[in-house]
Amino acid sequence: MVAPIRHLLITGANRGIGLGLVRLYLRAGWQVTAACRSPERAASLLQLAQDYPLEVVELDVKCHGAIAQLAKDIQSPVNVLINNAGIYGPDNVSFGHTDADLWQELFAVNVIAAQKMAEAFLPHLTAAKGAIIANMSSKMGSIADNSSGGGYLYRSSKAALNAVVKSQAIDLQHANIASIALHPGWVQTDMGGPNALIAVEESAQGLKQVLDGYHADMNGRFFDYQGQPLPW
Repeated sequence: MVAPIRHLLITGANRGIGLGLVRLYLRAGWQVTAACRSPERAASLLQLAQDYPLEVVELDVKCHGAIAQLAKDIQSPVNVLINNAGIYGPDNVSFGHTDADLWQELFAVNVIAAQKMAEAFLPHLTAAKGAIIANMSSKMGSIADNSSGGGYLYRSSKAALNAVVKSQAIDLQHANIASIALHPGWVQTDMGGPNALIAVEESAQGLKQVLDGYHADMNGRFFDYQGQPLPW
């Protein structure tokens, strides 16, 4: 019997860690749906789509109607949903200089969108019979690890995302759907900058290994790209 092709749905897939994960899953034989805001400008994704079972779709994760429509358009089960789309916001936000509008935008993308994706694709995840929701968090969202202060916008959005992960893990356990938070490391991307410590390929490979090795004890927990548990 031929094993069924597994399906990955990933947001923020046009560059950086998202693009790195798309490449790895395609090479592993997965069907991949890669979502990004401007597919017509996602040259690397469009090139991959010529050689692999890759569907590139337009999605602004802040638009909940677009998320609902995409869920209607996709018919196949989703084995792994990676909520990778995220924004960092301005650098070095210190006390007394927080921008409320930008703060709300970070929450819209980094937190609310991840929850709305999970809600919209619940039937697809349930149909996969053992699906994983992987939410791209950050060590900066760890309250226990915060020893330097600052970073109010980004830190709080990732801490909130971690809280969402924990509740998803509890609420969806009956449907055999897991939810975990992942820290990709300080990666050489547009967000991480050129001084970051690790390359996209190393982070993506580590993240995929963590997901490939998933077991029930990992549900509702927080891991880095090397599989090490992180404190909330």
